[in-house]
Amino acid sequence: MAIAYTWEITSLKTKTEGSNADAVVQTYWKKIGTDSVSSETGEFSGATPLSSADVESFTAFEDLTEANVLAWIQAVVVDGYEEHVNAQILKQINEKITPVSESAMPWATEEETEEAPV
Repeated sequence: MAIAYTWEITSLKTKTEGSNADAVVQTYWKKIGTDSVSSETGEFSGATPLSSADVESFTAFEDLTEANVLAWIQAVVVDGYEEHVNAQILKQINEKITPVSESAMPWATEEETEEAPV
């Protein structure tokens, strides 16, 4: 199973930090995985805080591109965190490919089966 990933910025929060007006201080994003065989998808929504003090050179808000902000996020979503994100996406895809359904116990009476929570 090969998974192709795409990223999407869903929201940004800004504030003035020192002399940096409209500095991005919070990002909200989604990482979407698509299975190349089944075309099923899964997604993970995340939030990554930022500080203009953490960057070598400040980029004015009006000059930002999606690629800039994604690069900042992807620099944080690494190692164990990225493994967790990808595992959650894969779990969603697998659940769509092979759904798990709740079944009544074979020894339950019909009455117990009707009362079972769904």
